[in-house]
Amino acid sequence: MVRTLIQVDAHLSDEVSTAFPTMVARPHHQSTTLVGKLADQQELQGVLNLLDSLGVEILMIVNIPDD
Repeated sequence: MVRTLIQVDAHLSDEVSTAFPTMVARPHHQSTTLVGKLADQQELQGVLNLLDSLGVEILMIVNIPDD
């Protein structure tokens, strides 16, 4: 599993955030950061596809190394 941070250019509602059960949503002024562990590239692609289908612009994707 890889810990991943995804920042999007939208405020995701609590209802939408529940669509990402392995990630924690952290709302900011006009964006949201999703942070969590994703099993593999396929799971990441699923998250990105869902965000795209919602019309949400992805600002940044970062893999966070383990300590």
